[in-house]
Amino acid sequence: MTIDLRLDLRLKNYVNGRFVESRATQYKDVINPATLEKVTEVSFSTKEDVKEAVESSYEAFKSWSEIPITERIKYLFRMRESIIVHQDEIARFIVQEHGKTLSEAKGEIRRALDNIEASVAAVYHIMGKNNVDISKGLDEELINEPLGVFASIIPFNFPVMIPFWFLPYAIATGNTIIIKPSPRTPMSFTLVMKIFHKEVKLPPGVVNLVHGDKEAVDALLEHKLIRGVTFVGTTQIAKYVYEKGAAFGKRVIAQASAKNFVLVMPDANLQMSIPNIVESFYGNAGQRCLAAANLVVLKENYRKVLNWFIEEAKNYVLGYGLDEGVTMGPMNSKEGKARVLSYLSKGLEEGAKLVLDGRTFKVKGSYPEDNFIGPSVFDNVSPSMEIAQEEIFGPVASVIEVSSFEEAIDVINSSRYGNAASIFTSSGKYARLFKKYVKAGNIGINVGVAQPIAWYPFAGMKESHFGDLHGQGGQDYIYFFTDRKVVISRWW
Repeated sequence: MTIDLRLDLRLKNYVNGRFVESRATQYKDVINPATLEKVTEVSFSTKEDVKEAVESSYEAFKSWSEIPITERIKYLFRMRESIIVHQDEIARFIVQEHGKTLSEAKGEIRRALDNIEASVAAVYHIMGKNNVDISKGLDEELINEPLGVFASIIPFNFPVMIPFWFLPYAIATGNTIIIKPSPRTPMSFTLVMKIFHKEVKLPPGVVNLVHGDKEAVDALLEHKLIRGVTFVGTTQIAKYVYEKGAAFGKRVIAQASAKNFVLVMPDANLQMSIPNIVESFYGNAGQRCLAAANLVVLKENYRKVLNWFIEEAKNYVLGYGLDEGVTMGPMNSKEGKARVLSYLSKGLEEGAKLVLDGRTFKVKGSYPEDNFIGPSVFDNVSPSMEIAQEEIFGPVASVIEVSSFEEAIDVINSSRYGNAASIFTSSGKYARLFKKYVKAGNIGINVGVAQPIAWYPFAGMKESHFGDLHGQGGQDYIYFFTDRKVVISRWW
């Protein structure tokens, strides 16, 4: 089937099986961050728009939850095949609205596919338990039941991957879901819904799409028919979503900011490790919640690691992510770049030494340089500095010297965030102690980006996560998207 993959000049919501205009009076231009060209515009949906989507999802839930799970997962198979067929087009949309490279966009799609594949296992995970003869003539069983309507509030940095941390698990377990993309990157998932509309043909209302900003978010958090909300973004907003969602009686998974550490021990294999470490700092231009931010090195190996790290970082080629040979795209917005520049100034004020200045990198091709900035490296960083404590969300590495493994652990654990931490070592002893004592949800051993595969939950601790359960796979999604019912029965 041939699909017209062009999007409207103004993106529409997708509600009850059709694309509909929002009632909005406010709109936002979606800008290609590399070329600064306007690619489309997105509406800021009203409370009435959200209400319509919620009511559609609620009506769809009544019949969708009655469909046998073996039939529900067939839709997931069709989702997977549709994304595979159109992955090149989707990846190009991601590059055009976000700015990441084409290979990074394709990697994002691969992660989305992983989650669809993992969600198919719901047919097994949703099974309950039973015991016969708990007492004379009495049997007892536990049933996992779907809850109803869920909503997912999506960040700008992974506009296709992160919806699939939640969407396939929600519908596999018998629920319906509303996706609210970031107004900064709304195109890619709108394209996905256009593809699904033509090829997957989900029953109307099972998956709805609503664009918007805070008004739409508040409407989702307040609506009485929504049973749970997921969010990925900054700690400030995650805390708001968590508290307000809970106040309105909803289950909430809110995944938040990070300040991730990489510890390089003197026995680390630098030949193998440095490329992996550097990519963990600068992949996606540092705009990911698993991006490394602080490089911790023992004194005896400090200069060697620092110099090797800098030389590797110098190899990045800035440019438009669709151009051949480009290895780093721009920041997603001028505000994002301005934030990075402010932290470069702050680091210098605090006494750190800027040994690699991302402002000096040249952009490949004839593109405006408004959003581009290359890899930066700070030397002489102390853990108390703001650049070592706050999430920069850009391509900046702060290098911290410590005198011992124990001091390194203390430095890592002093952070208010606990998203991820990695160690590079040849010692099983240090690896074991690291994973035991570091207070972070995702731990890497000789792995710079500790990204769980889809069959495991995306963990997080401290101010990197709010809620009792985590997103993505594992048992957490069963506990989040279903409720337990216990049945005790006797028959004469």
